[in-house]
Amino acid sequence: MRHKFAVIGLGIFGNSIARTLAERGAEVLAIDLNEDSVEDIKEDVAYAVALDSTDIRALEAQNIQDMEAVIVAIGEDFEALLITTANLQELNIKRVITRASNKQQRRILEKMGVQEILSPEGEVGKTVAERLLQPNIRTFLPLPDNYEIVEINTPRGIANKSLAKISLREKYNLNMITIKRFFEEMQDGKPTQVEHIIGVPKADTIIYPSDILILIGKKHDIKRFIEVNR
Repeated sequence: MRHKFAVIGLGIFGNSIARTLAERGAEVLAIDLNEDSVEDIKEDVAYAVALDSTDIRALEAQNIQDMEAVIVAIGEDFEALLITTANLQELNIKRVITRASNKQQRRILEKMGVQEILSPEGEVGKTVAERLLQPNIRTFLPLPDNYEIVEINTPRGIANKSLAKISLREKYNLNMITIKRFFEEMQDGKPTQVEHIIGVPKADTIIYPSDILILIGKKHDIKRFIEVNR
């Protein structure tokens, strides 16, 4: 089954996300108010439509409710971005991911209840696309020869098992660099979840469900590890 995503706003950032998702086999609906931007990408995605995303009926007409996620990448018109985001929330889209160009915009989006906010200055379109296609992956760093360093949420299939039992090297050709783990600590008199690095994992290290794993390996081996243990 193909992943289905919509990208609204086809500037440099949105264009990069849409093209990367399509290259990776996803079904992409690309939307922009500017017809030239739509024309530029239409041969590279499943569907490309010029419409006003502040018009909720226009969005409904594109069956946007069927998408796994909608990325709002509108860059210059923040009012249009807000209205578009509100429209998607009203349509009960499963996952709305919205761009914020500065801290003030991020605060406003957070007050709207947006859970996933992108900062283009700190994100690369290809990285965002990878996270959409592999939700377990939090961040990744591409390396030469098809290797990657990835930060992933613990897959369910390995939770509460020791590193020795998981057999990362033998089964998956992967190496674990370290683990990020949450600990409850008192801060300002209140219990707070604080993230710490636990150092180099040993064979008897138990992987907790809430751990974040930092791995190195080839892209296809990382993908197989996540899929086998999801």
